[in-house]
Amino acid sequence: MRSLSRVTTAGVLGAAALALLTGCLGSSGSGESGGQDANRNAEAKKVELTFGSNSVKGGKSSAGATFISDVLIPKFVADQKGKGVDVTVKFQGDGSDDEVYKQKLSLDLSNKSGPDLFQIDGIWVGEFAQANYIKPLNDTVGADGKVDEWDGWKQIPEAVQALGSYNGQRYGVPGGTDGRVLYFNKKLFQQAGLPADWQPKSWDDIISAGQALKKLSGVTPIQINAGTAMGEATTMQGVLPLLVGTGTTVNADGKWLGNNSQLRQVLDFYHQIYSTGLGDPVLQREAKGRDKSFAEFAANKIGILLESDYFWRSVVEPKEGVAKMADRDSAVGYALIPAAKPGGGVKGQDFVSMSGGGATVINPNTKYPQQAWEFLQFMNSADMVKESLDGAAKITQRSDVNSEVLKSDPMLSFVAEKVLPLTQYRPGLAEYPKVSAALQQATADIVGGKSTDQTAAAYQKAVETAVGGKDKVASN
Repeated sequence: MRSLSRVTTAGVLGAAALALLTGCLGSSGSGESGGQDANRNAEAKKVELTFGSNSVKGGKSSAGATFISDVLIPKFVADQKGKGVDVTVKFQGDGSDDEVYKQKLSLDLSNKSGPDLFQIDGIWVGEFAQANYIKPLNDTVGADGKVDEWDGWKQIPEAVQALGSYNGQRYGVPGGTDGRVLYFNKKLFQQAGLPADWQPKSWDDIISAGQALKKLSGVTPIQINAGTAMGEATTMQGVLPLLVGTGTTVNADGKWLGNNSQLRQVLDFYHQIYSTGLGDPVLQREAKGRDKSFAEFAANKIGILLESDYFWRSVVEPKEGVAKMADRDSAVGYALIPAAKPGGGVKGQDFVSMSGGGATVINPNTKYPQQAWEFLQFMNSADMVKESLDGAAKITQRSDVNSEVLKSDPMLSFVAEKVLPLTQYRPGLAEYPKVSAALQQATADIVGGKSTDQTAAAYQKAVETAVGGKDKVASN
């Protein structure tokens, strides 16, 4: 999953960048006011704001763009009018590739320009914060308690709040999110003599189930994404969920994961799967291997698959899924991802997960920080979050909304209630994509037959290069 493509519904150098984004703040005043009084223009009765998003009607994330421009903005304008404030909000949609959009936005922010509010991928938050493109909400809006006192925080689980946070400070409000689980084919489980309510409590339990499934003809017991062809899907639907199950994360205590015992534990698990016939090594090398794994699961040829809730609502969805399963609701089971051993996950957890998503942040250079905060609260209110779904069942950032809109979908309710409180997010740091690529290569090496020791040593060299030195890498 590339989370930014969802950011607008849940939503995200050169002269072209200036043409697209520069001047957004010009509509509401120059960007030179950044760093001044957070209460500047707080009493203004005529206000102009610009809202930026990597979405466009009829194109990328069209539903999100439509909601923002046709529902959210008009309702906010009407709300403000009732308070005696004449507000104009201009929607600045884009439909670029995520990285291109990121470069455009970065250029404008470096020039103290850009939209007053904008949506970004959660993994950009730390990078933008490090570059001083964005500031903690308490700095931008004011450290007088108004941010912390917003009642919406009570409805957003602390783990989900991390999506818009960096170094323990809130930089934005998260949008919708997701969660990863282990899916399993109940029909194959029945044939293999495995329980319909399967819930593994350790990695050994997963391997044991795989060995039982291996006895079935034409069945691949376990699919854990691996290799470079699947890109970030390998990291998010493979390495990272396993890594947090060993008790650590890819970036801990200011250092990146190196050749340590936890990495080797993850690589050993991959080795168990792909060197013993429990997984299909060829599938991990194919350009469309992930899509093929979806099709094989739907055709009752894969027993266990680690994926996000996207798999449930968009892949095997009975009517419109890309790999429809007419009997999805009865044939597809789902379970929490166990730590390597009970209590062995991050924070001593028995079960773990990874999530993605985006956040909406306020430009610290806005002329109207108080009004921008009003907009941010309004768009993340229960009513607006609910309206953004347009009747669809999707996991939002708000627990109260999830309780209402997901009550008819037990799987999505399971993710909202059981997975989100224990999930983790990728670090929003500039070096992350290179570290992710190194992890993908490491799994490719294991699938290709290299030993754990060989692979871990090669990864160590790659990550040292990626992050700029051995002193930035944790190894043992």
